[in-house]
Order: sequence, then structure tokens, then C-alpha cells
Amino acid sequence: MVASTPKPQSTNRIGLTLADYKGSPSTLCDGCGHDAITSQIIKAFYELGIEPHNVAKLSGIGCSSKTPAYFLNRAHGFNSTHGRMPSVATGVSLANKDLRLIGVSGDGDTASIGLGQFCHLVRRNVPMIYIVENNGVYGLTKGQFSATADLGSKLKTGVLNELPPIDLCGLAIELGCGFVARSFAGDPKQLVALLKAAASHKGTAVLDVISPCVTFNNHEGSTKSYKYAKEMETPLHELGYIPFFEQITVDYEPGTVTDIELHDGSHLRLKKTERNYDATNRALAVETIAKAAEEKQFLTGLLYIDEKKENFTDIMHVVDTPIVNIPDSQLRPGKEVLDEVMKSMM
Repeated sequence: MVASTPKPQSTNRIGLTLADYKGSPSTLCDGCGHDAITSQIIKAFYELGIEPHNVAKLSGIGCSSKTPAYFLNRAHGFNSTHGRMPSVATGVSLANKDLRLIGVSGDGDTASIGLGQFCHLVRRNVPMIYIVENNGVYGLTKGQFSATADLGSKLKTGVLNELPPIDLCGLAIELGCGFVARSFAGDPKQLVALLKAAASHKGTAVLDVISPCVTFNNHEGSTKSYKYAKEMETPLHELGYIPFFEQITVDYEPGTVTDIELHDGSHLRLKKTERNYDATNRALAVETIAKAAEEKQFLTGLLYIDEKKENFTDIMHVVDTPIVNIPDSQLRPGKEVLDEVMKSMM
């Protein structure tokens, strides 16, 4: 009997396999939407051919903030305190601007204790992907409502939410974020396309992903459940991402496609629906989000993009050499230099 030859593993453009982008086995509940998001992060980074060791993974506290352990095990990682991930991300960006940053947070970590930090991260336009794994509850503390829970939504115990939600996409646009999108953990095609586009954006890319909590928030009356999201989802457009290193042949009817060229030469290609949505129109984005909320629609897709916005490292005139690689002799001026500085202030 002749032994069969093992089928060679597929590799991406830099010679790595999909397994090279995975992490530790998940310890989250079976069926958790967060694990679905992890799978799409792995796929997006693999298909883009990003070197895992050139990535820094950041998170705060909560079920969502455990997920960086489950992807890119060769990347750098930092699990911060509750709501404080944006401060750490800002420091990492300034210390080594050559690293690609991906932050994973939750609706509690971002919209409650970390809201102020989130606002200033967006305001500064720190170059990173900021993913909110949004399930509307605190999964680690028995499923209380979070600040993103919709008015009138119901807990498993029957308690109704009496407070209005914070819409993180609307807030991000108001704060001047240059890339704002929303997706659903159960829509892998759309989510992968948005992650690829976010990875090519030069500033803060906020991606709010509805991620059902199968333990506390996946029942009748929940507006963050799989059933509700599938029934109420209203995609703004069909999304496909075209990386700059792939040769693509397209065949679309004239007038049905809008291309947005990203900074690295890649394109985000939007196939327009009858809505004829323009993701570069900030006022339209705010109006569309507000209208969707009134009509209880779950709006997904690229909500807003601004490619001209300057990012934080450019604003701060960070030198080309990452600060982490600059020797102390240059970073710490001598006494003579400090004396001159003091004289200039007299």
C-alpha cells in the first residue's frame, strides 16, 4: 500500500499559513459572537499578508477583552485595566509607530467606564483598528444592561431597559473619526471586507460589531440577539475589499460602483443599492444613523470615511525612527541643553 502524500497547506503572499494567525483555544461560551469575530480577524490578517510580529493587540476588561488571546499568537499584546485600553494604545503608537495596532473592547469597556478614553482616542485619531464587540450586556457579571442596550429591550429575567442607548458609531462620527463602520458577527463576508479596509486606514478605524451573548442576551425581546439582527439588518451596500497586491478583474454595470482609494493604493469598492449611500458624506452618515435608530433598523456597512484626516503620529511630528529604537543619549538631553532651555524661558 502506498502512503498518501499529505496535502500541502495553503500560504498567503508572505508564505504564512492560516494557522500562523491563530491563537490559543477560546474559553468563551460555545456560540459566542466574539469567537465569530476572532475568526474573521484571523482571516482578514491572513489574506492581507500582515506579519503577526508587526502587530500589537490591546484590550481592557470583559469577555471581549479576552479575545486577543485567540488570534495572532506571535503578535505583541497588552491587556489593560477596565476602560483604559485607549491610553495604552496611544502610548504604543507614539513609542513605535511601525506597529499595526488592533484594539478589542466591549460595549461596557468602551461606552461606560472607558467612554472618556474612547472619545479622546478618536479625537486624537490614533492610527489603529478599534473593534467594539457589542452585545448590550455585561457578560462577566451576570448580564446586566450595558450603555448600548436599546430602550425597551428585555433581559432574560424580564426586566426592561428604561434608558436610551449610546450609539458608538454616531458618537465616533460626531467626534471626527475618519472611518466608522458597523457589522454583525454573523455576517462574515461583510465583516472581513470591513476589517481589511480598516487595516489600510491611516487613522482611527472604529468598527462596532453586534456580537450576541448566547448566555445572557440571545432571547426573545433582545435587540442584540442572532434572530433580531438577522431579521432587522439593513445593509447600506455590498462590500468587497481589493488589496493593492492582488490583480483583480471586475465586471460591473456602469454607474453601480463607487471606488474609494485608500492611502496605500488599495480600494474599498462599494456596490450601491437603491439608497445610493455616500460614505464620504458626514452629514448623511449622522442623519442615516439617526433615522435607522428611529425605525429600529440594524444598519450595517461602512457608515463614514474621511481619508484626508491627519493621524496622531503626524500631528505630533513623531520622527521616522520609532522612539523605542532611539538611544537614551538622544532621548535624554544633557545638563547643558536643559540649562539653555531654562535660560530661554527667563
